[in-house]
Amino acid sequence: MSSKIAVIIPARYESSRLPGKPLVSLVGVPMVVRTYRQVIKACDPAMVYVATESDLIREVCEAEGIQVLMTSKDCLTGTDRVAECAALLDADLFINVQGDEPLFDPADIEVLLEAAKQYPGEVLNGYCAIHDEAHFRSKTTPKAVFRQDGRLLYMSRGAIPTTKTHSFVSSWRQVCTYAFPRAALQAFSAQASKTPLEQMEDIEILRFLELGWEVRMIPMSENSMPVDTPEDIALVEAAIRQLESTKA
Repeated sequence: MSSKIAVIIPARYESSRLPGKPLVSLVGVPMVVRTYRQVIKACDPAMVYVATESDLIREVCEAEGIQVLMTSKDCLTGTDRVAECAALLDADLFINVQGDEPLFDPADIEVLLEAAKQYPGEVLNGYCAIHDEAHFRSKTTPKAVFRQDGRLLYMSRGAIPTTKTHSFVSSWRQVCTYAFPRAALQAFSAQASKTPLEQMEDIEILRFLELGWEVRMIPMSENSMPVDTPEDIALVEAAIRQLESTKA
């Protein structure tokens, strides 16, 4: 595998569920800045970029010393934003850490890089187990079902997999960390619109499946807590305060 790697943190200001989400203050620090600080615990800052369409996000990031790549306001998804960045950067593998992962575990980048060595040229996505039924029933959490060798079969915001009585037995949630080879990004972004299942579920990884690409799911830590809705803010802030208190 080539050693040319770039880490991209997509951060879109106009989030449908939580406008201005990347700049939401979490215990006094903007969310995208917290995500970046977690990422650079595992990566050289020189290889890390925030990708955004927003001058407000750019200004906040640059004040923190973060490299920023300005992307189109017309990007359909964060992955399309990463694909725009790929056209600007001399790299062969692109690690995507979503900007709404302020508790992202830096060790997961190492896990992803090792997996990329084992499965060169493949699209990789993280996952971890779901332990409680409320999380299983959540309408905002993408759940993954996959083959025994880890290749993704399907992902849905619905409660899957389930029994014929719709019971919760076991399930796995997506961790929004990815590795993309350049060719996969080029195929993904060549589409002028979202693919049908991607559009229905609002899950961009499904576009790869619909285009015929295999997606390999990689087990990761359970530490991540994405911020998808206003209700998530208090939960994440509580987790941050607990972590900070244990370090004090």
